[in-house]
Amino acid sequence: MSELKSAAGELDAADELAALRERFVLDDVVYLDGNSLGALPAGVPARVADVVGRQWGELRIRSWEESGWWSAPERIGDRIAPLVGAAAGQIVVGDSTSVNVFKALVAAVRMAGEGRDEILVDATTFPTDGYIAESAARMTGCALRPVAPSEVPSALGDRTAAVLLNHVDYRTGRLHDLPALTAAVHAAGAYVVWDLCHSAGALPVGLDEHGVDLAVGCTYKYLNGGPGSPAYLYVRRDLQNRFDSPLPGWNSHAEPFGMRPAYAPASGAVRGRVGTPDILSMLALEAALDVWEGVPVEAVRAKSLALTDFFLRCVGEYVPDGRVELLTPAAHAERGSQVALRCDDAGDVMKRLIERGVVGDFRAPDVLRFGFTPLYVGFADVERAARVLAEAVV
Repeated sequence: MSELKSAAGELDAADELAALRERFVLDDVVYLDGNSLGALPAGVPARVADVVGRQWGELRIRSWEESGWWSAPERIGDRIAPLVGAAAGQIVVGDSTSVNVFKALVAAVRMAGEGRDEILVDATTFPTDGYIAESAARMTGCALRPVAPSEVPSALGDRTAAVLLNHVDYRTGRLHDLPALTAAVHAAGAYVVWDLCHSAGALPVGLDEHGVDLAVGCTYKYLNGGPGSPAYLYVRRDLQNRFDSPLPGWNSHAEPFGMRPAYAPASGAVRGRVGTPDILSMLALEAALDVWEGVPVEAVRAKSLALTDFFLRCVGEYVPDGRVELLTPAAHAERGSQVALRCDDAGDVMKRLIERGVVGDFRAPDVLRFGFTPLYVGFADVERAARVLAEAVV
């Protein structure tokens, strides 16, 4: 045990991202649930107080122009863009992930055109994505086929219109091969929609590099935007003039204040907007993104892998054999930034962990999830978490 504690100290001393911890409001708890809700960035409370007290309280309606409220969805989208490997002008922030999945999937089917009447969806997806895909299929007259991501290349055909996939599996932490799967979908003449909820802010994505068509993601996990912070929608630049949203609203109209009876879509990523932006949570997100200043995603990925490697090493040393089973792939190329362990009494074990100051989460029926957010999780945290886990499973 002392050897691993010493190793944790050495790793923390060599950690080039260690100073980033000061950008967050943290306590003595080991917080390994950033894959559900990221920690509070230290600069957010004062910025939100200004938005409420001055921008809303004093400037009021003038803030749509003077405080930049109207342009916030695209401005904040451009700040997220480098974190997912996208150039500016392709991401709009607003609505929930679920709403954006619906927009993207229906638009993908519409772009695919006649003769393509099938949607493939990740069979292991987060339930809401599946619900949305089923509704989108009914709305567009498509058949819906749930398939495992590894089976997508063989399941594609000339009827496939769109494919909805998760970059990282929310339960197991498995990282799917975005470049290869995107290429396979394109070779079949279909469009791909990627859900980035569990990868954005934890690892490089490369949306532009790999020619992804459409992507969506939340901002309250690794991007630390706060509970219920708005999601985002990526529309590849060359597809924007063909993007036909199933939720046209006044905010995406070419003349939003013209109050025309007929809808005419705006140009660019603005087509992804619907109604009035949720300004309070959106500007909290903008403040939260300040923590990323000067932080390369590649360095975040390197630390993420080092943290999860060290956690697995500590679990192997501390936890009794056979008490937990690793669900997350050991291979770096197949691992996101979380570790999932199967444990028969996982719910009770997680309660004991939280009582002892280690916060992860539980997924029924038997999965312990630990999310490693490299911006504020250190190696001493990892060693402590594994040591407390060993106590909690006895």
